Amino acid sequence: MSSQRLESGLPFSTAHLAMRGVVCALPRTQVHNADLAERFGAEAVADVSKMIGVQSRRRAADGQTTADLCKAAAQTLLDDLGWERDSIDALIFISQTPDYVLPATACALHGRLGLHKACAAFDINLGCSAYAYGLWLAAKMLDGQAMCRILLLVGDTISKTVDETDRATALLFGDAGTATALEFDAAAAPAHFIVGSDGGGERHLMMAASACRPYAGDDARLAQRDPAKLYMDGGEIFNFTLKSIPPLVADLLRLANRTSDEIDAFLFHQANTFMLKHIIKKAKLPAGRAPINMDRYGNTSSASIPLLIADSLGAAAQGQTIAMFGFGVGYSWSAAVLGLQSLTVNRLIEV
Repeated sequence: MSSQRLESGLPFSTAHLAMRGVVCALPRTQVHNADLAERFGAEAVADVSKMIGVQSRRRAADGQTTADLCKAAAQTLLDDLGWERDSIDALIFISQTPDYVLPATACALHGRLGLHKACAAFDINLGCSAYAYGLWLAAKMLDGQAMCRILLLVGDTISKTVDETDRATALLFGDAGTATALEFDAAAAPAHFIVGSDGGGERHLMMAASACRPYAGDDARLAQRDPAKLYMDGGEIFNFTLKSIPPLVADLLRLANRTSDEIDAFLFHQANTFMLKHIIKKAKLPAGRAPINMDRYGNTSSASIPLLIADSLGAAAQGQTIAMFGFGVGYSWSAAVLGLQSLTVNRLIEV
């Protein structure tokens, strides 16, 4: 057992992680609330929208996958940075909507991007906590010798998993894919991470019959639902988040030896606007430094934090010190404080 464990998770600090660039790829199709009024009724759409705060969301086209979005983001990022394809030492793909169960989508993307064969490539199955988890893993892998550059591809096309008759999920989720360029830099400012898990939340956000375990119909909440579609117990997720995330914020600031005044932006997974406002208030954070953009994009799962970097921080991101917090499906959570002094590419594209 690690003697360093915190109540909120496992801490880790490093002083060599440099984030060189972020590109977010959005599908061109926008679905506005008015487009859903015929299906659910204008009043029902308005009621749900008032709670979750979503006015529009992006939808991947038929045949367009998370890998397609991440590939476009990665191509743009590598070109903008001027990084040669054979300079990438690892490709990490984090998503819950891969192209295939097998082979690993990371391997497929490795080939589609034309990377060198001397390159590690693997998938990770994580959702809302994915981005900071991926940064933490990359920081552990970067050693300045075998591993100097890592391409972190994170995204989801959750719209492909929702039951279109379930307003709780059909109105909430949007699609996006992202690429982040990470490099070993001995002069980088320290970065700090906390990661944690609680498998007791296994059944509160799930697709019960989506892989190899047969669904036995033993959960009354899934009665009359398609078990191959996304199910979410919003109440359980809300309670977990309000209980777990404010202490995580406090622990991360202590780990980084910073006050909230020393953080330029607090980037929370964009789960639900009502929930986020409660977290920000409970954690006693300045609301003006905790951007919310899910009114335009919905809950984009694993892509929501890099989307905040590209969209809400934009050109002002370079040089900022940010804190990020991902939480949800699993239950799983992750948090990070890091500086963006070396960020030279940061933008959105449409695909």
